[in-house]
Order: sequence, then C-alpha cells, then structure tokens
Amino acid sequence: MVRKVAVLGAGVMGAQIAAHLVNANVETLLFELPAEQGDPNASVIKAVENLKKQEPAPLSVPARATSIQPANYRQNLALLKDCDIVIEAIAERVDWKTGLYQQVAPHLGEHTIFASNTSGLSINQLARAFPENLRHRFCGIHFFNPPRYMHLVELIACQESDAAMLDSLEEFLVTYLGKGVIRAKDTPNFIANRVGVFSILATMHHAREFALGFDVVDALTGPLIGRPKSATFRTADVVGLDILAHVINTMRDALAGDPWHKHYAVPGWLQTLVDKGSLGQKTKRGIYQKVGKEIRVLDVGRQEYVPSAGEADNDIKELLKRKNPADKLAELRANAHPQAQFLWAIFRDLFHYCAVHLGTIADNARDLDFAMRWGFGWNQGPFETWQGAGWSKIAGWIDEDIAAGKSMSTTPLPEWVRDLGRQASPAVNTDIEGVHRVHGSYAPATNTFHPRSTLPVYRRQLFPDRLLGEPAQYGETIFETDAVRMWHTVDDTRHDGVAILSFKSKMHTIGSDVLDGVQQAIDEAERNWRALVIWQTEPPFSAGANLQKATERLKSGEPPSAFGLLAKKLKKTAQSAVLKAARSLNLADALMAGKLAEVEAMIAQFQQTSQDLRYSMIPTVAAVDRLALGGGCEFVMHCDRAVATLESYIGLVEAGVGLLPAGGGCKELALRAAQDARNGDPFPLLKNYFQLVATAQLSKSAEQAKELGYLRRADPIVMNRFELLYVAKAQALALAEAGYRPPLRARDIPVAGSTGIATIKGMLVNMREGNFISEHDYLIGSKIAYVMCGGDLTPGSLVDEDWFLELERTAFIELLATEKTQARIAHTLKTGKPLRN
Repeated sequence: MVRKVAVLGAGVMGAQIAAHLVNANVETLLFELPAEQGDPNASVIKAVENLKKQEPAPLSVPARATSIQPANYRQNLALLKDCDIVIEAIAERVDWKTGLYQQVAPHLGEHTIFASNTSGLSINQLARAFPENLRHRFCGIHFFNPPRYMHLVELIACQESDAAMLDSLEEFLVTYLGKGVIRAKDTPNFIANRVGVFSILATMHHAREFALGFDVVDALTGPLIGRPKSATFRTADVVGLDILAHVINTMRDALAGDPWHKHYAVPGWLQTLVDKGSLGQKTKRGIYQKVGKEIRVLDVGRQEYVPSAGEADNDIKELLKRKNPADKLAELRANAHPQAQFLWAIFRDLFHYCAVHLGTIADNARDLDFAMRWGFGWNQGPFETWQGAGWSKIAGWIDEDIAAGKSMSTTPLPEWVRDLGRQASPAVNTDIEGVHRVHGSYAPATNTFHPRSTLPVYRRQLFPDRLLGEPAQYGETIFETDAVRMWHTVDDTRHDGVAILSFKSKMHTIGSDVLDGVQQAIDEAERNWRALVIWQTEPPFSAGANLQKATERLKSGEPPSAFGLLAKKLKKTAQSAVLKAARSLNLADALMAGKLAEVEAMIAQFQQTSQDLRYSMIPTVAAVDRLALGGGCEFVMHCDRAVATLESYIGLVEAGVGLLPAGGGCKELALRAAQDARNGDPFPLLKNYFQLVATAQLSKSAEQAKELGYLRRADPIVMNRFELLYVAKAQALALAEAGYRPPLRARDIPVAGSTGIATIKGMLVNMREGNFISEHDYLIGSKIAYVMCGGDLTPGSLVDEDWFLELERTAFIELLATEKTQARIAHTLKTGKPLRN
C-alpha cells in the first residue's frame, strides 16, 4: 500500500511527476538541492509555483500545489524512511545519479521501492551504483511527458528486481496513477523512445532525401496519418531539441552494432540549434518560432526563420483519407509524387526497424504497439498499421526495397515475419496474417503468441484498450435501437443486475431518438434490473443536445484526441466549447423551417428525461470520460451518481452560441444553491453558478468540475479510464445494496427572486457600459439570471422544480427566436469561431 512518495529532482519531469501524484491524492515530497541563499527549499518552491502557470496544466486544480511538500537533500533526507516509493528524476548523467544514490540510500525505509525515471540509461548499470542489499527494491519507472496526460509508463527491472515488488508497483501505477504500464527490457532508450526516435531520424533522413521542409513534413506526419497535431518537428520542439539530441547520442554510443547505427547521428542543423540555445518551446525558439501570432519555421539553407506555409498536396490528402489501409499504402508506394514516396519510405523503414528489433527491445508486439500509442499518441502502433495493410504484401514490398537499396538498412527481415504470413491459413489458425491474434500477440523469443497480463489489477479493466485483431464484444444486448443500445456484462455464471446504456449517435449527441432510448432503458431497468449505468464504449460521454435528427446535414467535429485537446484546445476553452455547443445543438434546419414548436417539444422531452434519471426507482450512474457538454452535462448532473475520469471536461456551454441550458441545468444549479445555502439565502452561491453558465465555463479536469459545481463532492474520480465502467458499476451496486430509494421531489425551493435578478443585471449593465459585453450578451445574461433566480418573485418565495423547468423552456425559445442568436449559431457552425454581435 502506497501512502507517501518522494520525488528526487524538481526539474520539468520531477515537478510534473509530483504534480500527478498529488492529483491522485498521494502524499508527496519533492526534493532538490538546497538553495545557496535564503530559504533552502527555494528551488522547489519556485518549481511548484511554475506548475500553476504551465499549459497544459500539470495539476488537476491549482490548489493541489499546496499538497507538494518541499524538501532538500541537506536537511530532509530523514523523511525518506517513511516513503513507500522514491522516484529519482534528475538529469540523465550516470555520475550525478550515482552520487545521489549513495547519498540517499542510507535513509531509505525498510520496504521503500527506489525507482529511476531515466528515459534511456541502463537500469542494470544504475543498479550497480545502488547498495547490493537493496537492489531487489530497485527498478526503472519511465514516465512520459507530460506525466499527467501521457498514458504510458515503462517499467524496467534490473537483474535483482523482486518480482512481487514489480507487480505491486504496476498495480499502483495502473489504478492509482491511471497509467498504461509496459514491462520494457533494459535496452538503450527502452521501447517507446527507441522506436519513436528512430521514426524521427527516419523522417529527417527522408525529408532531406525528398527535399521537404519542416512544416511540409509536419503537415504530412500529423493527423493525416493518425498521429498528433504536433507531428514530428513540433513534437521535437515540445520535447526539447537538447533532449532529442541527447537521446540520439545515447543510441549512437550504446548501439554500435545496430544495423541502423550510421543513422544514429544528430543532424548538423539540429546541433547548431542546440549550440545556439534554440531548444524549442522552452526557449521560445527551435525548429519553429512564434512571432506575435505568426508561426515561423527554420529555413536551413538561409539559416533564418520564414513564415510557415507548408502544406500537404491536395491529392495526397485525398489519398490519405481512404479508409482501406491496404489501398492507402499501395497507392503511396506507387505514386511518384515526392510526398507520397516520402510517406511510404517512413512507413517502410519503421516496419523494417520494428521487425528486426522486436525480439531485443520488447517482450511481444502488443507491448511495442501500445508503447507507441500511449507514449507518442499514435492512433495505431507500427505492427497494427502493417498488419492492417496486409502482412505478407507489405513484407514483400519491404524485401523488394531492401534489395533495391532503398531502405535505410540492408539487413533482411527476420524469418518469423514470413512465417506469420504462411501460418495464416484455416488449417493452422485463422485467416489473420500478422503479429496480433485474438489469443495474443507474437513474441519472437519464444515463437508464441503471448496473452495479456493476468495480474489481478487488470480485472478492473472490463474492456481494456484494444489492438487490431481483438474484437469488441460488449456484453449481451437487452434491447437496441438506431440510437442506443442497452446491454449487460456477463461472466461464466450470471450477470450482476446492472444494465448499461450506450449511445450510438456521433459524438453521442442527444436527440429525440436518444431521449426515447433513455426513457425506454429506465422503464426496462425499473422492471428487471437493479441499476442503470450510462457509459459510452468510446469517448466522449456526450457533446450535448442535438435538436434535429438530420445530423448528417451538418458536419460534426471529431472528438479531439487526448493530446490535441490538452495541449492546444484547453488554451482556447471558450472558443472550443462554443464550437462544440453549436455543432451539437445543430439548429440550422429547425431555424430555417421556423419549427420552434418542435424544438420546444423536444426541450420538454429532454427535461422530462433528466427528471426521469433523477427520480427513477433504480439508481442511475453516469460514467463520464472526456467531454460532457451542454445536455450531456445535464444528464450527468441528474444521475444519482457520476463517476468521472480525471480527464473529463464538463460544462454547460450553451451561452456561447446565444442560448441557455434548458435540459434542467439551470434548475439543477438553482436547486443546489438553495440546498447548500447558508442562512437560507441561495444568492451567494447562485451568483457563482450564474457566472459559470453565462461564461460557458468548461472544467479542465474532473477535479475542477467538482469545484465549479458540475460534479458533487461525493462523485468519485477515476484515474484510469479503462477502469471507469468497473467503478461505475460498483457505485451503482452499492446504491442498490443500500436499499436505494429516489430522493423526494423538491417542492419548496427558495428563490433569489427580483432582488437577485436586479443585482446580476447591475453587474451586466456595468459590463455593457464598459464595452466588455454586447447588447445581445446583456440579453442572454439577463435571461439566465431570470431563470436561475426563479423569476420576478419576492426573494425567499418557495417554488418547485417544474417552475424552474418552465422558465428554462420559455427563455430558451425566446433566445432561439432572436436574429442575433440565430446568427451566432450559423456563424459558429460555418467558421468554427464565436460571433460577438
């Protein structure tokens, strides 16, 4: 059991690891060298303060920073004896690490686990600097940057590492820190950095070969091929060009016999940037430089920054949109365009490299693919991409290119590559070619297919992250419509009485058909089940209300990737929320047809469904991952319990497109303000809730969603998204076992009334007069205030929930009928940007 952890080193990684530990409610010490003057802990204190300013935010909420206890090596080493885990995260120098180990080892507790966060140094070499009698408690634990958001942790044993210790550490990392753990071999740079850095080197090599600029390469190697928006060279800037150069040099020094060794060299232009101190994002200049709002890119020939304008060729973009991966790679190989040849070359050399090195760097192909997905944000791992495009065919093309001298190495493909093609026959196994099969993934060392880990912690992952070739089988269906599916999990003997409802709409938006399905599910659950959980098989939870069935007539945005949302979109929270609100509301058809009555009927149906979730005779639980916007947020607020992953971004965002929440959201906040009011006056809390709704504020974590009031304090937060359903079901069963009865309907809710409305309007007038808001913003804010304050009643008047719901419907339709709200919706849908009119 882990109660306390110490992190040694308050640099970028050390401080962010400490931040994620306190995100997980782990008592954390952060050590650094004592300051030469003043407070000995000044360096740690400064590092912790910097955590509050960073984007994407390392802390779930800024207040978590106060939970990191500063310490220094001169005064506080005695504190280590009470730590269950000590994580060393200082600079990548063996001599520095060796000196630190000798300094701290005498102070470790009897059972303390000591782990190095090295990104590529030999764990066995580091272990030799550790006291021999303690080496059974030593290992590598490599977090990826940024530690809060990147799912991967590589766990690396030394020769003496205790097996039970490693299993215990893996359980802690998976459940309590929310990580995907890969057991890596002790080889230079382990798995993800080894493959990832080779991929970068191959990209640099072929970019030069085909004369492609940095920005063109990034346009080609980002989302178009299933990788993050930061692509190749922007990723290098984010990681740090000095760190990239260090990792390349590590490969050069440690892998002398590698068939690709001649390519393990820092390019001259990269070394020049490092020598100049142009290290990327942390120095505000690297391969890219931002000047004002303009992005500039390095022109190597001119040795100066020029406006970034590189794009993928339109024909290549169309080619890459093809869904069939076999056709896609075949056309890239056959197409003479330099961009197509470049892409085929980087795929070919990546496949070749992974095949040759799989047996030495990873236990099996699954570990390598997950390492790249979880550590670098790729949609698919290299072997998944290869297998999806046709294993034997791609292998033949690689052989041809090796023979023609086109590949970066002349080393032939291993014989097992061809064997896996020959084995793909009904007589031997299945018609599946490649490394991933239903029963496991290929391990060259044993020539077998290894199943997934059987550690008990993975029983909590009812539906773990899938690989290509692993079918998605989500339990047994109870009923299914075009919009929803109600189902239950099964074991060998029985189901547990918890029904699960999943939406089938794009981004899980909520239209009349989904509302019908939710109501049908509640009826079914009340008759035959103990509880109901709303959980989506893929994120997001829900992008909100969809007021028309004709969603195909307006293009809805794809759910943002984890890295993209966190690294970029959370910097523009308001704009992002506005766009998603507009797309999910999807009002264009209704507005043009003038069918406000139909919209009002749907709003009434939405409100009724929210109330049904609240007052059903069985407990309802919302299992939230990623976005829960608008109507999705309202469903969350009306369930008896919400269970949310830490990376859940929740908010009532309708005001961004000129509307207000009308699925019970305003009512629910008014009710919570009344229930939590001191001295019977709801207005102090209500004023905060008003600002929340009027500014369309979106939480940046589930923890912040609790602070804002979207989640209740009792709602659990799950660190690992693959454990979300397990925990949600447990919560539902706990409520059922406790003899669940729905809450009594609130019939005496005190309102802030006319005084509250006047106070808020006074604030709005000042903002309007100061040109902070427009006349239409004033109207929207006034409508929200009118609804949340309960209308023009005497303060303290008692009303019921239906009163607030009617106010919501009326105000929503009134705003929807205005030309300026209609213009906002249309403009946001067209441009992706908010309109202030």
